[in-house]
Amino acid sequence: MSLCPMRRLILTIFLYTCSQIVWGQDAKFWHWKDLEKDGVHGVSLFKAQQLLTDLKLKPTPIIIAILDGGIDTAHLQIKPLLWNNPKEIPGNALDDDKNGYIDDVHGWNFLGNAAGENINKASDEKSRIYHRYKNEFKQDNLDTASWDTKKKATFKTWQQAAAEIVFTDEAADNLSFIKMARNAVVKMGTILIREIEDTNFTTEQLEIYQPIGKLTADTKISYLRTMQALGIDRLTGYHSIIEELNEYISGKDQSAVSIDTPPEDLRKKITQDQYENFNDQYYGNNNITGPNAKHGTHVAGLAAGIVDTNFTKSNFSNPIQIMGLRVVPDGDEYDKDIALGIRYAVNNGAKIINMSFGKSFSPEQAWVDSAIRYAASKDVLIIHSAGNESYDLNKKSVYPSPYSNVFKDKAMNMITVGASSDPVIAESILTDFSNYGNKIVDVLSPGNKIFSSLPNQQYGFLNGTSMSAPIISHIAALVRAYFPNLSATEVKAILLQSNWTPNDSNTLFPIPQKDQSKKLNEISAEGGIINAALSIQNALLFQRNKKNNTP
Repeated sequence: MSLCPMRRLILTIFLYTCSQIVWGQDAKFWHWKDLEKDGVHGVSLFKAQQLLTDLKLKPTPIIIAILDGGIDTAHLQIKPLLWNNPKEIPGNALDDDKNGYIDDVHGWNFLGNAAGENINKASDEKSRIYHRYKNEFKQDNLDTASWDTKKKATFKTWQQAAAEIVFTDEAADNLSFIKMARNAVVKMGTILIREIEDTNFTTEQLEIYQPIGKLTADTKISYLRTMQALGIDRLTGYHSIIEELNEYISGKDQSAVSIDTPPEDLRKKITQDQYENFNDQYYGNNNITGPNAKHGTHVAGLAAGIVDTNFTKSNFSNPIQIMGLRVVPDGDEYDKDIALGIRYAVNNGAKIINMSFGKSFSPEQAWVDSAIRYAASKDVLIIHSAGNESYDLNKKSVYPSPYSNVFKDKAMNMITVGASSDPVIAESILTDFSNYGNKIVDVLSPGNKIFSSLPNQQYGFLNGTSMSAPIISHIAALVRAYFPNLSATEVKAILLQSNWTPNDSNTLFPIPQKDQSKKLNEISAEGGIINAALSIQNALLFQRNKKNNTP
């Protein structure tokens, strides 16, 4: 049965915004586990670690650059793995390595200024594009025949942005419904918290709670019914629910007025660079944590390969170093910051770049495409998340993309990752949020209820292809660390042939919450889920064949 638009929209909020949840102990780190041994479609990391241990190879340190919204550098599991710039003296307020960035000890923040101010929020790109060209293109009797190719392309992009920026009556009704739902949840929560000791209670906790008073008992029933009607995960905490609802409402309120009101240009106010001039590159500061490091800290923990919360479950020597590049605000990233972040990572020794972000418009696509190809020329592998909008990327573009309209080619050093799940975790191997399309998405990786580090020494579960990408970044880094003679494109080829695939490629897998099923080779080109153990085995075989000049 299909869901009504309002309920489907509520589900979207809680699936796509990566809300933190508290989940059963046994499900932690399912993404690292093995199908044969543990019964879940994880990536077999522990098996891969054992293989590497048995091989008795000495790894070469490998740097993974995390291009994201910020990393909590004080987290006890991330701090020991931070990349340290060997040419920079910490805290002396000098540019010791003469690269233009002062005290860039662990990376760089392109979303700040020398005074220590940092961008937190940003508008969506379509609003920026619409208002950037509104005065030029929103006119009658435009003489398009006299325009050159570049201006015609800009006009087409502006028309697309103008079409998408419209706040429809249905969107207004949905927003009104969500505001009423938020107010009701707040009111019920206030009543329940008077009795319940845990103010961040979950539906699961509330179900077994025995109320004392009649008002609390009646409110409990109403709250549970509301959660069920909204389709909210039983393990989502009350504070997280309110936080995500408020954030969603704030964003939609901005969207409602965006066609008439230009978005505030906080970037211009804070960074103060000349955005249109790509050579104006030396802005920002060395605060790679920033004002909101939740997403980036979670991603960094996965790229680092954190497998426990108490440092006791693994004796595996970790060869990975984490470089932080803060380039993604709360909102759509800016192309210039992404391009400069890629170039910084390449120039400072990163061999893997993780990019867990994306957007539907990229007005300065040429800058990013050029940076990706610069990374290719320096033997750097880029891992990019496919996105969480359920788009068919064979039909709709999301950026950054391996295909370049500027260079008219495909980046061979880039892997695009979709999100997988498991029937034990959430009904199916497929998720109902991951973008897909076998012309763009290369492979799947776990992305549903993924456990990793969070700021302030915390851990938690988040959802999204943002989590899928760094899992592959970690596997790629292991291959590059233990088989350092392999090139970026060779590592990519090895990873893409190292997957779990169904015995019958025509097997259909249901998509949760949707009345449809798909084959895995419709979702991604490889039609499977990445496997770390197979990656190590295939890397060993590839290196032996390469040494012996065997095809």
